[in-house]
Amino acid sequence: MAVFEELAKKDHEQVIFCHDQESGLKAIIAIHDTTLGPALGGCRMWHYENEELALRDVLRLSRGMTYKSAAAGLNLGGGKAVIIGNHKTDKSETLFRAYGRFVQGLCGRYITAEDVGTTVREMEWVRMETDYVTGISRALGGSGDPSPVTALGCYEGIKASVKWQTGSESLEGKRVAVQGVGAVGYHLVQHLARDGAKVVATDIDGENLRRITTDFRSVEAVAPDKIYGVECDVFAPCALGAVLNDDTIPQLRCAIVAGSANNVLADEEKHSAMLERKSILYAPDYVINAGGLINVANELEGYNRERAVQQAASIYNIVTTIYQIARDEKITTTRAANALAERRIQRIGRIKGTYSGTQVQKRGRGII
Repeated sequence: MAVFEELAKKDHEQVIFCHDQESGLKAIIAIHDTTLGPALGGCRMWHYENEELALRDVLRLSRGMTYKSAAAGLNLGGGKAVIIGNHKTDKSETLFRAYGRFVQGLCGRYITAEDVGTTVREMEWVRMETDYVTGISRALGGSGDPSPVTALGCYEGIKASVKWQTGSESLEGKRVAVQGVGAVGYHLVQHLARDGAKVVATDIDGENLRRITTDFRSVEAVAPDKIYGVECDVFAPCALGAVLNDDTIPQLRCAIVAGSANNVLADEEKHSAMLERKSILYAPDYVINAGGLINVANELEGYNRERAVQQAASIYNIVTTIYQIARDEKITTTRAANALAERRIQRIGRIKGTYSGTQVQKRGRGII
């Protein structure tokens, strides 16, 4: 891979390769854009087939965080980290503390958090070495598990989508196909069931599926490969990315796609256009799933659960604004979301061009 050519494609500011032989740490931190503030993004631990795939993933994910923060109205930039390893067998205190030392060395340009393959426990190990970490337990003044707030934002985005398409936000009797009922998907089903929606669910983890159908007797379970063809009002992908592609989009029998998974579209431009041609309304994933980011971002000012929940609920209005832009400018909802984010970055970037005197940056978790 021509690394600098890849960076130029997406306008990344900085990429850091982190290695510690003693702990076995092999990590990559990517900082995409810090116009709005320090880059905040999770640390993913995954068993990548090779290092090039890890680099491509961290570049893609960090860029997505820039757009997610901007669209959500946060004063944060976009960053991400990946640790190359098996999240079930390779974790250790030494490894995550070594990672924390590298984060600390960036002096606040990047603030880390949990992601796929990492948990609150690992972030507490990271915290032993750096102030620049969020997503820690409530006992230590953090926000704990962000899944409930992520699910809340997704639920609000679904309501906004239903309202845009039908004129009513009521989910009573609406059929929702939920792909993935792990941490976020489970909480989303709670909201949907409470509102009287008819939920059809699937998960590649049989235990997750058993739990959801046990806790919510009305939920109908289907095999993972059958979920795309379920006739429904809303298809909610809440598992891995790239699930909507050339093979799966023709199978869809829904009116709306709105879920919490990242990078749902295998090809952003091509597959958003395919959905539009099928008259399927698409809620851009990085907007509708921003509740988790909003939750951990609140830790930077002193965590307040009520404030985080209120901000996540505002995803309803953000999604509606995106649909309005798409309609008025005759563009896809994906392009509308990108436009919303890019315009905010440009506006704030111009303001920051005004010199405001010498500033002293303090070491601490509360910096912005």
